[in-house]
This record gives sequence, C-alpha cells and structure tokens, in this order.
Amino acid sequence: MSVMAKPLAHAHGHDSEAHDHEAELRKEHLLLDPKPRGEMNAMVMDMMGGTSWKFWVVAAIMGMLVLWGLVYSWGMMIANGLGLAGVNQPVYWGLFLVHTVFWIGISHAGTFVSALLRVFKAEFRRPFTRAAELMTTFSLAQAAVMIFAHMGRVWLAYWMFPLPNQRQIWPNFHSPLMWDFLAINTYLLSSTMYLFLPLIPDLAMARDRSTGWRKKLYSILALGWRGTEGEWTHLRTALNIFAFAILPIMFSVHTIVSWDFAVAMRPGWSSTIFGPYFVVGAIHSGVAAVGMVLVVIRQFMKNMTYFIRPEHFDALGKLMLIISMAWAYFFFNDFMVQWYGGDKWTDELLHFHEAGKWGWIWFMMLICNIAVPWLTLWSKTIRRTPWAMFIIGLLINVGMWAERFIIIPVSLSINRMPFRWGDYEPGVEVPIFIGSVAFFILLYMLASRIIPLVPVWEVQEGQMAHSIRKYGKEPVVTVSDLE
Repeated sequence: MSVMAKPLAHAHGHDSEAHDHEAELRKEHLLLDPKPRGEMNAMVMDMMGGTSWKFWVVAAIMGMLVLWGLVYSWGMMIANGLGLAGVNQPVYWGLFLVHTVFWIGISHAGTFVSALLRVFKAEFRRPFTRAAELMTTFSLAQAAVMIFAHMGRVWLAYWMFPLPNQRQIWPNFHSPLMWDFLAINTYLLSSTMYLFLPLIPDLAMARDRSTGWRKKLYSILALGWRGTEGEWTHLRTALNIFAFAILPIMFSVHTIVSWDFAVAMRPGWSSTIFGPYFVVGAIHSGVAAVGMVLVVIRQFMKNMTYFIRPEHFDALGKLMLIISMAWAYFFFNDFMVQWYGGDKWTDELLHFHEAGKWGWIWFMMLICNIAVPWLTLWSKTIRRTPWAMFIIGLLINVGMWAERFIIIPVSLSINRMPFRWGDYEPGVEVPIFIGSVAFFILLYMLASRIIPLVPVWEVQEGQMAHSIRKYGKEPVVTVSDLE
C-alpha cells in the first residue's frame, strides 16, 4: 500500500497544481474569465446608472471651472482683445498653439489603441477601446476651442470656410491656421464615425434595457439594430475598412501640425524630422492619457474592476516604455543634427533652451519623457500597479506639454535679428486652458453616464476566441480565429 500511495498522492498533487494554475489564469486574464452576456450587459448598465452625490459635486466643480475659463476669461479676451494674452512680437504663437498641439496629441490615443491594435489583433485592447475613442473625440473638441481662441476675433471664423462669394475671396491655404482647421475637422469627423460604428450594438443593448427618455434616445441612435447575422457581417467589414483607413489620417494629422513649424525658416524649426517626431510624441502623450483615464474609471465606476485588470495596465506600460524610447531617438536626432550644423542662431537657441529663463522646463521635459518611463516601466510590479501608472502617465503628459512649450513660445523668443528678441509671459491663456481641461473632464463624466464605456460584444467575442485546453495535465491558453 505504501508503494502505491506515493504515485497516487503525487498525481493528486499535480492535478491540484494544474487546477490552481487554471484558476490563476482565469483571475488574471479577462478573456479567460467569461460571464454570461446578460450578466455583463447588466454590469455595464449598472455603471451608467450608479451616480452618487460625489459625481455631481465633481461635475459642478468642473462646470464652474468651464464658466470661469471658457466663458468669463475668454469673453474678457474677446471684449478687450488679444492684449490680455501674452502673445506679442516676436512670440506671436503662445499657449493657445501649445494647447492645440497638446490636445491633438491626446486625441491620438483612441486611434492608436483602437485602430492600430485592432489591425495587429492585440487582444488586450478589447475592454477599453471605447474609453480611448471617447478621448479622441473630446480632446479634438478642445483643440478646436484652442484654435478659435488663438484667432482672437472668433466671430470671423467663417472666413476659414470655402464659401462662394461675389468677390471670389477664398481662404488663404498658405496659412498654417487653415492646415490645422482642415486637419482637426477631418480627424474629428472620421474618429467620431469610428467611435459610433462599434457603439451601435451596445446602444441597442441599452435600448432594450432602458425606459423613458433613455429608451427613446437609444432607439434613435441604435438605427434599428437587431443583431442579425447580416448586420454583424456588415459591421465587422466596416470596422476593418475604417481601421485601415483611419490610420493614415492619424499619421497625417499630426504631420500637418508639425508642418506648421517645419516649413518656417526659423532657428530650431526648419527640420525634416519634425513629422515623425510629432507623431511619436502625440502617441506618447495619448497612450499615457489612456492609462490615466483607465485608472480613474476603474477606481470610481462600479464593476469596472472585472473589465479592467492589471494585465491591461501591464500591456499599456510596455507600450509606453517602447514609445518613450522612440521619442528619445527622434528628440536627440533632431537636437544633434541642429547642434552639429553650426548655425549661429540655432546654437543661440539651443543654449537658450537649456540655460535661459525657461531652461528648467527643458530639463523637466527630459526627466518626464525619458528618465521616468525608463526607470519605472521596466518593472512588472510597477506596470501592474494602477496608482503608479496614473502618476507615470501624468508625468509623461507634463513632459509632453513642456516639449510643445519649448518648441513654440520659447523657440520664438530668439530669431536671426537680436534687436527683436523678446520674452513670453502667459496671460489669459492659463485660465482658458484650465477651462478646456475641465470641459474635457466634464464631457467625459457625462458621456460615462450615457454611453456604455465597455464594448460588451467585443469582450464576449474575445472570450469566445480564448479558451484553456489541457495538454496532458498542463493548462494551455489557445486562441481561435473567429473571422
């Protein structure tokens, strides 16, 4: 008996270890831990309805900041002129353009996370694609606000539209303002369509589980979706087409923004590397912002801990580290070439970046964009810690804001005519930017109570494709191709 007991005990122990391993895999990975579709739908609907008094307090604070920044401060500037802002010769582009580039950079989050990862079939993207896509639409709206604020006489914005008129006066397409106008409008239209398409099945789900005004709203937006096989086929085909079509738009938009500066024969700006440099910087800030948003909604929305797990922060952390390395390459490529060129005024500008009045921002940029990610994101423990990822994402966005500040107002301070050198002191731009940040947060908060933040059908599709099979006694994760 004693001879046979040992192998039996060993086999039982091995089965127990395999069972524990399988349970650990299910706990770790969302796509291996399926719930019934109805239960997941109920969880998402519960998120949208569970609004506490704290939510409305924060929303009221954001609303007051919007009134102060975008209504009062901007209204004062409209009434009294751009003199309230810090822009003046030679720094005629200030924080308004800094924030335009910043918000367009944040907008790359949705396209990169959703479209690019969909093309490469990165399965970890499934539960948070919509959270990223909402960021794209709302941040582009803030970029448009900054463009209008930069115009000063915003009531003449219609001059940018190619409207037929008897004098045959058309917009000046040599103006970088027109390039930004076209880029933002193209990207906003395409990203909104890309947001809406995968939202249709979830709107239909919300329609079937709602009453009153919500049911009427969702009935209109769901476009009569019934979930037939033909509808699913058309939806998947449209999403594949849009995923491939919107990626060139994503790259072209921030390339056009970089041309605002690169086509000017100014020290520090005339650089052919600005196109990819700006695109990588936009993705850097966008992915970091996605990580921040996921931490917040996971912390403050019910049931979100089931959908957003440490594995998702781990994957985003790896992306942030790789993108940080790419950004560092383009930054030093741009810096070294300009330094080696030996142009007198470019050398003066580079020295001013490091040792001038705003030199501390230049060093802060390098610390936040390079040192912080490289010193932290190599650690799996840090990547899987939500509050740490929030801090790292925040610092990266601070660093990317600093990069835009260095490129635009600081670089404009020095030109090839020393008698025209000047300094920049922000004015009314600061409260207007605070108002735009509050507006972004407010829009996101309200949308989280109207739009299902988790694409349940995508999550369930991924769960259907993933399974655990045993080869011998070892559980192994397998993925099937559903297409």
